[in-house]
Amino acid sequence: MNVRYRVELSQAERDELTAMLNKGKRAARKLKRAQILLAADAGRSDEEIACAVAVSGSTVYRTKRRFVEGNLERALSEEPRPGAEPKLSGKEEALLVAMPCATHPEGRARWTLELLSDAMVKLTDHERDGAPAAGRKRPQALAQGHVVHSKVDGEYVARMEDVLDLYAEAPDPDRPVVCFDESPVQLIGEVRQPIPAEPGQLERHDCEYRRNGTVNLFVVLDVNRPWRKVKLTERRTAKDYAKCMRELVDVHYPDAECIRVVQDNLSIHSAGALYEAFPPAEANRILRRLEFHHTPKHASWLNMVEIEIGVLRGQCLDRRIDDPKHLASEVAAWERQRNAAGARIKWMFTTEKARDKLGRAYPDTSKES
Repeated sequence: MNVRYRVELSQAERDELTAMLNKGKRAARKLKRAQILLAADAGRSDEEIACAVAVSGSTVYRTKRRFVEGNLERALSEEPRPGAEPKLSGKEEALLVAMPCATHPEGRARWTLELLSDAMVKLTDHERDGAPAAGRKRPQALAQGHVVHSKVDGEYVARMEDVLDLYAEAPDPDRPVVCFDESPVQLIGEVRQPIPAEPGQLERHDCEYRRNGTVNLFVVLDVNRPWRKVKLTERRTAKDYAKCMRELVDVHYPDAECIRVVQDNLSIHSAGALYEAFPPAEANRILRRLEFHHTPKHASWLNMVEIEIGVLRGQCLDRRIDDPKHLASEVAAWERQRNAAGARIKWMFTTEKARDKLGRAYPDTSKES
């Protein structure tokens, strides 16, 4: 909770905000600010408020600051503080407006509001959200509201609870938990030269394109720390998988006693793959450091890395890339940025929630005498 700006509403102000929310005829932004103030008055933290109201932490911070430094009207208003100096000079403003027309940053498919905001911070040397640019928190992906389509039986439940219990354990550097999966990527080239972006017009690509084959991405995600690793391979074979497991043991976690790997039920995800790739002694050496935990069949959504792959596709791969080397460079840049930003997956589906939502899969003991 940000103790610098503590919101304490009078009863009249609470009544006014409550009436505003009940009527619901104001602008959506004003209603959200009213929710922020009521939640802050009730003692909820900035993070809880941002999650409940579905706004950024900066919006919570600014709304509280405007209330404490001004009044209720100012906190609900979008008007800037009277006499406030512009944050950008004319030259800086023109540069920021022109950025979306320029080449997007390495590792990203396009400019986003967050990237433009970062650029503004660098231009102005101002702190954002009340914290230095290098130290601010990033949004976290949430895992909740899953839909279960496969048959839910005892085997399903056993595997599900095994994975969920792993996620809930306290971090143990000697026994790290990592999620592993792969994703194919199609290499797509242009038939005609794209038309560059210009003010008021996005970059335009012809609907015709050229297929340049496919490659595979192996993705590893640490459950308890902000780290992921993406490896590009030409194919997705048992030998490729085995090499990833050896790198996990010898390169990424050389000091760990046991690496617990969460993965789905693909045929190559097995101990046998290592014996296909390496001599028996080497395969056995690697497997002694590994412990496999498989998700239920047709329930790979329980693998946390599925969310990370979705982020990778949305932020980096949602464009035409025709060359494996270019793809590897862009993915590596995205990986460095995500790790440096401390981005993590905030997993919210627990064993307790599973038992509540999937109660039909558990034995009915109410009839037992």
